[in-house]
Amino acid sequence: MSRIGNKPVPVPDGVKVSVADGTVTVEGPLGRLAMPHRPEVTVEFDEPAKSVTVRRANDERATRAYHGLTRALLQNMMIGVTQGYEKRLELQGVGYIAAIQNNELQLRVGLANELHRPIPEGLEVACPDQQHVRIKGIDKQKVGQFAAEIRALRKAEPYKGKGIRYEGEAVRRKQGKVMAK
Repeated sequence: MSRIGNKPVPVPDGVKVSVADGTVTVEGPLGRLAMPHRPEVTVEFDEPAKSVTVRRANDERATRAYHGLTRALLQNMMIGVTQGYEKRLELQGVGYIAAIQNNELQLRVGLANELHRPIPEGLEVACPDQQHVRIKGIDKQKVGQFAAEIRALRKAEPYKGKGIRYEGEAVRRKQGKVMAK
């Protein structure tokens, strides 16, 4: 029995929810998100209680998984249209800088060429200074995916700690070579 799937998703004030043809649409102060849900689950919006419930058709293993997943995705949509999501990255290394120009994120991270990554639609990317990148948006998946792609360009290495990391991420350091005695 899914504990997460059975909890109703509360709908905050100022958020409109509509369920039609297998698609859930959530509209709030920050924007609008739509998600098609699996046919194994049904989504119902209870307007007087201001909540969304997810029910499953049977108790098969895959259906139980979709039950909890659908509920979690709906919760993320509610948070996204009211508060939004944000990821912060930091660059560490001599000469490592980030800048935004012409809707592209430019990175100099110790490679021969400067890296250019186009900013996906629906995301706000800002560089408060040359060593930090802030990614904001209403879609949790888009924000996390773009942050992961940027981080993967030059992950922080364990010997000197140079590279791109999430803000506050601890990088496990290794000792390096030790001279023989």
